[in-house]
Amino acid sequence: MSDLTRDASASDPILRIEEVYTNIAQYHILRGVNLDVPRGGVTMLLGRNGVGKTTTLRSVIGHWRAHKGRILFDGEDITEMPTASIARSGLGFVPEDMGIFADLTVEENMVLAAVSGPIDAARLDWVFEAFPPLKTFWKSEAGNLSGGQKQMLSIARAMIEERKLYMIDEPTKGLAPAIISTMAHSLKDLKNQGASILMVEQNFAVAKALGDTANVMDNGRLIWSGEMAELASDEALQERLMGLSMEAH
Repeated sequence: MSDLTRDASASDPILRIEEVYTNIAQYHILRGVNLDVPRGGVTMLLGRNGVGKTTTLRSVIGHWRAHKGRILFDGEDITEMPTASIARSGLGFVPEDMGIFADLTVEENMVLAAVSGPIDAARLDWVFEAFPPLKTFWKSEAGNLSGGQKQMLSIARAMIEERKLYMIDEPTKGLAPAIISTMAHSLKDLKNQGASILMVEQNFAVAKALGDTANVMDNGRLIWSGEMAELASDEALQERLMGLSMEAH
């Protein structure tokens, strides 16, 4: 499927973005984005730098307000909903800038992220298994962690409770290969649990390994939607849609 028309059988997505326009100051960033995120699996949002991928995620969570269009999450219109209410409705967001509290301990960061109540012990054990350094530095201030450990904490904060949808913005950016491998393994485990994930990723190898469906943006619009396997198998299509900014290794 190389156009933007979704088949009618792909009904009832966990997230639906309809003709969304988002402006930041005098800049028109999103110019009519239409995107469906299916229930279950990983939906990749790809494209060159600066085409509107982060703005799309931030428009969904309410950090930046859509000036036009509609955003439906689990069937509910959240376009004008406050960010805190969107989060409480079951949407976990991992921003590119990590979004952790540097002056609080790892434990305190995790407790604050558990919006439904006390942390479930079994869920915490799973997080520790996915990211062992968090257990090691449980009582340490988050600001003292390495860059990779901070990114682990950022993702763990979203994963500490089961969410209807996880939106993750460039989780492997700037990380060493060993940390990228750990990150990818944990996200694959989350996917295998049946989670729905919308993910922005510049490392095409990671996108190819994790993604089920793919959406490519350019100039504030979606220009291609289809199966990740289709995009991954067509190098000419990759180059035409995304150029050389995508990491091929």
